Amino acid sequence: MSDAPLHLEPRLEPRMAALLGSASFLHTLVAALGSPLNIVLPEQIAENAERFRSVLRRHQLAGRVFFAHKANRSSALVRRLAPTAAALDAASVHELQHALGSGFTGDRIMATGPKDPEFLWLAARAGATVNADGATELEEAARLVRAYELPRLRVVLRLSGFETSGARMLSRRSRFGTTFASLGGLLDTLERHQDALEPIGVGYHLDTTSLEEKTTALEGCLRAVEELRIRDFQPRAIDVGGGFGVNYLAHADQWDRYTTELTHAVMGKRPPMTWGGHGYGLRAENGTLKGSLSLYPAHRPIAGAAYLDELLSRPAPGLGRPLGTLLLENLTDLYAEPGRALTDQCGLSLGTVLEVRPTESDEPLVRLAMNAGDVGLEDHGVLMDPVLLPRDGAATRAGGPVGVHLMGNLCLEADLITRRTVFLPRLPQPGDLLAFVNTAGYCMDFTATHAQQQPIARKVAVREEAGSWHWCLDEQYWPVGHMGGQQA
Repeated sequence: MSDAPLHLEPRLEPRMAALLGSASFLHTLVAALGSPLNIVLPEQIAENAERFRSVLRRHQLAGRVFFAHKANRSSALVRRLAPTAAALDAASVHELQHALGSGFTGDRIMATGPKDPEFLWLAARAGATVNADGATELEEAARLVRAYELPRLRVVLRLSGFETSGARMLSRRSRFGTTFASLGGLLDTLERHQDALEPIGVGYHLDTTSLEEKTTALEGCLRAVEELRIRDFQPRAIDVGGGFGVNYLAHADQWDRYTTELTHAVMGKRPPMTWGGHGYGLRAENGTLKGSLSLYPAHRPIAGAAYLDELLSRPAPGLGRPLGTLLLENLTDLYAEPGRALTDQCGLSLGTVLEVRPTESDEPLVRLAMNAGDVGLEDHGVLMDPVLLPRDGAATRAGGPVGVHLMGNLCLEADLITRRTVFLPRLPQPGDLLAFVNTAGYCMDFTATHAQQQPIARKVAVREEAGSWHWCLDEQYWPVGHMGGQQA
């Protein structure tokens, strides 16, 4: 058992690394706009979308890549995608309004998630496609189309509860979608409303990183498409949802070592590694390790577009041929709805160090001008080290790696930026910045609130041009003009 610091170094792509290398620029932004501060990189999301589209081309498939807007509230990210070939997944009426106001036309929008009548009406009015959860939603959509004399509404049927040819059910249930076994009832509903609804395909969205489960679901969707065609419908797409994942960490060995040492700490074989001995889902009972690790698999060698490529390359369990080949032979387009994966490397969150307080232990408390809601790493089980950006430059600081606990600015015992002991390259000082990298996917603003009247982080969009960084407020970004330039 080693006493070496348990680092979890974040993976950095070139654009993010260049931004972190401009510490004076980031300090200037925080001095002007306050802490916490969120930074987004619109060019990166356009690059990520193209990576997904290149997978479709590799498998000779037509289809669309929908950005799952719920991953981030940024206007700049949405507007940067508007002039590209990307589409958008809106999970609320407000996200739908935002997409329409950012340059997306209705035919490039998929309405997903729970839907009230206002959401359904606007989706139908705008010409969006509705990803329907069940018969009740289809009935309400048909009623609205007729009542307001709207064009026939395109719908995708969201399914769940798939099984392989060997009758092995998927291991987890979902609150979304209709079970595959109930597909016949959905088709009966569609037959009654052919004048109002046009089924263009089927889909799923599984809350899992398991390729095996998604392979089974995609094969099930291929079978469902055939059922629609038997009923004389003309489906043309399968929607595989999101869940393509992000590789947050630079080194697999650091992740393996950390999770191993965490189990040792929970079992009392080494000193605690977390505040209050928190076990991230693990616990010891009578000398036996219990529970399961409730952490995101932060090092993932296959993630994002590469995950979609792997899925399409896998053979269907019951049909024995690659899923991409089967889609192509069935003349079926592929829809995907990446959220976290499309925002990979698209943003960071900055917090100013307010106080460094010695403790009786060897781990000082570092209080930041931000709280756990501003950088929701714990809520999503993501562990990675922040990057220290000293106010006066790293070269002026002495010292070596030090373990600290990161505290938020709320008057609340539970306001921990992260429960784990974080190792920094040196002890920070008031005025330094901690940069939490790769927070654009759900960790940046998904849980932000005005608790105790603390300010919510402002958000800025940045772009590097001719070796210099330029910025504007997120809501002021458009993909034309000085910041955005002319985008193809």
